[in-house]
Amino acid sequence: AIEEYKPLDATTNPSLILAAAQMPAYQKLVDDAVAYGKKLGGSEEEQIKNASDKLFVLFGAEILKRIPGRVSTEVDARLSFDKEGMIQRARRLIDLYKEAGIGKDRILIKLSSTWEGIQAGKVLEAEHGIHCNMTLLFSFAQAVACAEAGVTLISPFVGRILDWYVANGDKKTYEGSEDPGVKSVTKIYNYYKKFGYKTIVMGASFRNTGEIKALTGCDYLTISPKLLAELSKEHVKLTPTLSVKEAQACDLEKIHLDEKSFRWHHNEDQMAVEKLSDGIRKFAADAVKLERMLKERMFSAENGK
Repeated sequence: AIEEYKPLDATTNPSLILAAAQMPAYQKLVDDAVAYGKKLGGSEEEQIKNASDKLFVLFGAEILKRIPGRVSTEVDARLSFDKEGMIQRARRLIDLYKEAGIGKDRILIKLSSTWEGIQAGKVLEAEHGIHCNMTLLFSFAQAVACAEAGVTLISPFVGRILDWYVANGDKKTYEGSEDPGVKSVTKIYNYYKKFGYKTIVMGASFRNTGEIKALTGCDYLTISPKLLAELSKEHVKLTPTLSVKEAQACDLEKIHLDEKSFRWHHNEDQMAVEKLSDGIRKFAADAVKLERMLKERMFSAENGK
């Protein structure tokens, strides 16, 4: 799909890696990761963790052969509330890329947009020059805190916001600019541009092409192959709906969030609270499944199973 659509950048997450690791085409990468984990030795748990990190980096390295830009690699979602754990794991991933001959300028480290994740991003950017992509972002509070932390890029989730409103409200269909996910990203984009934040806004998790078109003009968009295929069949000229000029004219007020005010404002948004915790649980569950698969590869033969 990457070779067909030639995107600038590409992203991975635990769910995508888990799916890919089960495909016959990628078994060589899984075998290499397993061999790496065993070579480093240590306890079973350490070997599996090392193999898992290596697998993420091997997929990232393969993607980088096919794109001019950056690949996003995600830190284990089970560390979402452990600032130091996230910093340590991010630096480990960057070291693994370095061993593979890939510089940190081509990597975005994905972190959950919890308060701890955002603070980890702040440290990684300022002290280690590691670029971060803040994921699982649903609330305006998360976006403001990310901007203040000076991270490279945020991935506000459009489709998952829509999912929540459809599941929890009476209205089941939304058109373009009325889509609650589109509204959320529009507000974030306008805020960032009005107050001169350098953080890139990359709309993510789309459910339909209408959402994508409604965010024309956004810094970046991350789009699935399925929706790219739909878009490639259309021949219409799109006029940007988001622009720096319009953003600077909008009437948003600048706010500052410390930890207490961040937690309060985020907590006031029921959708964001539920989708953030749900997203962390799902990514963590897929990380566990991936480790289970690696464990079977690494140790079941030895145990005579």
